[in-house]
Amino acid sequence: MSWMLVAAVLLATAGLLVLGVLAIRLWLDVRALAKGVDRASRALAAAAEDLAEAMPAANAPVEERAVPVA
Repeated sequence: MSWMLVAAVLLATAGLLVLGVLAIRLWLDVRALAKGVDRASRALAAAAEDLAEAMPAANAPVEERAVPVA
């Protein structure tokens, strides 16, 4: 009877260890994904800023416009 109790405790401990390892792997994956999303959003913001600088203002005089507005 006591061996069953020991086996149950060992199985529960092993299960908790497996859950802990999976939680750590999940945390690492989420951290890597967050870094990727951060890099992509910064790149998009920089591209939007470059595009805004390249586009003439809608109410600018015709002489200041690089591209004619259709």
